[in-house]
Order: sequence, then C-alpha cells, then structure tokens
Amino acid sequence: MIEERPFEKIAERSATWHSHVGIPVRNLWTLLVYASGLARFLNPFTAQVDGDAALPDILGQLLAFVVERWLRRNLSRNYQGRSEELSRVRGRIDWMKTEAGMLLSRGKVACRFEELTHNTPRNRLILAALVRARTAVEDTELSSRCGSLVTTLLDAGVSPIPPSRSEISRDRIGRNDADDELVVRVAELVLEIKLPSEKAGDVKVTRLDHDERLLRQIFEKAVAEFYRHEFHGRDGWKVSSQTRFGWDAIDATEGLDAILPKMNADVVLQQGVARRLVLDTKFTGILTHRPHGSEGLKSAHIYQLYSYIRSQAGRGDVAADCAEGILLHPSLERHVDEAVTIQGHRLRFVTIDLASDPEKFRRDLIEIVKTRR
Repeated sequence: MIEERPFEKIAERSATWHSHVGIPVRNLWTLLVYASGLARFLNPFTAQVDGDAALPDILGQLLAFVVERWLRRNLSRNYQGRSEELSRVRGRIDWMKTEAGMLLSRGKVACRFEELTHNTPRNRLILAALVRARTAVEDTELSSRCGSLVTTLLDAGVSPIPPSRSEISRDRIGRNDADDELVVRVAELVLEIKLPSEKAGDVKVTRLDHDERLLRQIFEKAVAEFYRHEFHGRDGWKVSSQTRFGWDAIDATEGLDAILPKMNADVVLQQGVARRLVLDTKFTGILTHRPHGSEGLKSAHIYQLYSYIRSQAGRGDVAADCAEGILLHPSLERHVDEAVTIQGHRLRFVTIDLASDPEKFRRDLIEIVKTRR
C-alpha cells in the first residue's frame, strides 16, 4: 500500500458527482483505482474526491504523485540494443554491413551492442502520459507540476516519441519492479481513457461533456478490472475483458467482413466448464420513456447482449449453450433488478448504485455475479 496523504487536497470531503444525464457518482475514487488495476497497491475504499475537482485533474493528481514517488527511488534503466558505425570495436561486429558499406576503408566498423539507457519503452509511456495530463488538467499548478516531471524525463534522455504496442509488450516488468508496475498502470489509464484537451485541438465541449465521456470509459473499465481482481483465479473463476465473439457465419460475400459489426463483450466470467456469464456495461439509465408515458428497457441494449450470447450457442461449447447474460447500468432515481430466461439463456437487467457506501458498492457487485436471479 502506498501512503495516501498527498491526496488530502482532493479527498477533503465525501462528494457525490452527477453526470450530464443525472447519474450520481460517489465512488469515483473506487472506480479509478479498479479501472487502473491499482487495487493491489491502493485501498479502493478509503478516499473520496472533492466535487469541485475536474476528472482530468484527479487523474493528473494521481499520475503526478506516483511518478514523483517513483523518481525518488531513481529513474529505471534497461539495456537497449543499438547498431552504429564506430571507429573502434564495441560489442559484436556486423561484418555484412561493414563489408557492404566498405567501412574498413574509412577506418570504421559496424557494431551491434547493448547500452544501459533511460530511454526505455516504459519510461516513454510514462512521459507520454505526463504530456497528455499536462495539457488536459484545468488546475494551472497541477499542469506546471506535470510539466516539471516532463522536463525531468526529457533531461534524463527519455524520448518524447510514444512506444508502440509491440515495444510495450516486450518490456517485461519483473517481480521486483512493483513501483514501475504501479506508475505504468496509472500512465496506461491516463492514455487509454483519452483525456480530452482543448489545448490539443479537441472540439470545444463543456466540462460536463468532458466528464461524461471519461466516466463512461472509467465505469466500463472499472467493472472489468473489479471482477478480474475479486474473482479471477478464485473458486474456479476465469475473467476476461473485451472478449471478441465471432459470428457463426457461412457463405459471406467478399465485402461483408469490413462492414459487419464486431462483437466485443465487456466482461466474460467463467466458472469451471459449465457456467459462463457475459456482462455488458452501459453508463446510461437502464429505462427509457415510451410514447404513452410508461418506461421500458432499451431494446438495442437487449438485442446486443442477446447477440453476444445466442451467436455462440450450438457450436459444441457446453458453457456457451447455457450462458447467462447481465446488462449492468448505474442506478438512476431507482434500482432495477429483473431477470428472464429466453431460449435457455438467463438474462438479468440490473443497476448498481454508484452513490452508495463504497463497501456496499463492492458487496453489490459481488452479489450480482454470485447470486442467480
């Protein structure tokens, strides 16, 4: 666990946010900790955020804190392979390149060697997140703080060019690099949820619109990471997020693949070989108004969840043949928890109260999966 005192500035009082469509959010800190995969490092239930703080500022505060803490331990270095034409041998000689370029006649040889450097993919990722946060936050002092950290990394020789996905995948974090893992996870969260920045040329939108987009991404990612943290590897559970399902399609025409929608389920939980639960999150009210004044579930959301489940049945997978589905929304004005079995699949339509006590929020999320309706 890391100390939380630096967050007192944004955790002075319990606050309930209201999204653009009126969804109350009291557990923003809890959502952020789970969304970034930090539940192993931070207590998700001990801090609330100031209702006056903008969402990008909260993320920027978190990023600045973990980076400053990380830098006090010393900026991480690693060996990187280099290839260079030198006047003396260093490492191994690349004879093919040396001969092809007739380097010996100029008193040079092509060498391949490894060099200890701060310019690692992980450090470039952290720098990219700081640059994003610096332009996105509203608080000028926090922007300056992020800018100072940007300068520190640049002065250490870290390149401002963000790393590619393949570079990040090759940059393995060792078991003794807990501090590095912490700061990398926060940096990934800042980059993944696409912090809006009018300074960077975004279309001008209101702060509420900014927050609405961020909250939607945070809620979806937090729910997936919550179940990964609380369930994966326990009692036979396996949890995956953004699982792609394929259509049981034959005789497709040549251009269909380019226009056929992809099916990516937010969360898939499987216990053993028999039980599979497909969970889809929506950051909107679960009910919509009908023409004659009544309310009902949103048909498009039901069709989407049903497609995820039914498209996988009848293909030799026992768990898919009786898979359950959950459509999870935040509570808006009232709680909903209804279920029905359609063609052998149990579908549940349920809300979670984001303004409840954090411990109750956790218990409710667990109950949604463990208790069948």
